Amino acid sequence: MTGTRLPPPTYPALSYELYPPRNGPAEESLWTTIRRLEDTRPDFVSVTYGAAGSNRETAIHLLKRLLTETTLKPLAHLTCVGSSRAELTEIVERLLGGGVRGILALRGDAPEGIEPRPGDVEHADELVRLIRDVESQRTAQLAAGRVSVGVAAYATRHPDSPSLEQDIEVLLAKEDAGADFAITQVFFQPSDYARLVDRAARAGVSIPIIPGVMPMTSTRRLEKLSGLAGVDVDEALRARLEGARADEDRRRIGVAATVELARAALDDGAPGIHLYTFNEHAAALDVIDALDLERPPQAGLAASL
Repeated sequence: MTGTRLPPPTYPALSYELYPPRNGPAEESLWTTIRRLEDTRPDFVSVTYGAAGSNRETAIHLLKRLLTETTLKPLAHLTCVGSSRAELTEIVERLLGGGVRGILALRGDAPEGIEPRPGDVEHADELVRLIRDVESQRTAQLAAGRVSVGVAAYATRHPDSPSLEQDIEVLLAKEDAGADFAITQVFFQPSDYARLVDRAARAGVSIPIIPGVMPMTSTRRLEKLSGLAGVDVDEALRARLEGARADEDRRRIGVAATVELARAALDDGAPGIHLYTFNEHAAALDVIDALDLERPPQAGLAASL
């Protein structure tokens, strides 16, 4: 009797965020981080760029190096605010032509003094549609495949949104436009992710929502991000970090808090973890080691078919 072949096991997704280096020493440090993170065999690494594409060329250079010099799969951030439809179309064509097969479609924050022009792409759902339009013209080059398009989700209310319900409506619109998955902005309470997933499911969102977490080892970074995201920092954690006598103690406290947050999300059904690294690998690797995420076996193509 011929046995039935079982489907391959599924593993939590693992990914990291990187940003383009500002100078030579920063680039050298970043590549140390890249090599260390590469050893964990992540599913992808996202590459950011500044408002209105202020350091776009540096980002594209990093994407090219990741594609040609590493085994990593890059996910290119793309924001629409401050760029014309023609400019965005050209960028997407350039990314796809260079081998990028994943794009994180974001609205982005408008730089001071820049007002939208008639016909501009102002929202992320419109940007998703633009990416899909460009993709549809390249089916032969993509071997009839698809570009993976991610979007942002918010575990707490977006600073510009009137309500949590509006945030979910926006997420649903991005899914309807063709998004494949979402990554959350930072959050600090374990219940935030569970509530987001529940709200999204009740509204009809079906794409996977990956929790984005940051190693909470720096009070300065926590305060900066909480201000940008409009999220209150856990005061007990802040006090413990500020009371730490040494950097090693501060790192241990922050890593433990991050692991607790990530583990709670995984227990609530999260499809994986996305780590905001700030181009530093030590705390990120501590988090991954403590989570002990099961990774797919490293095997050749023939063995996996």
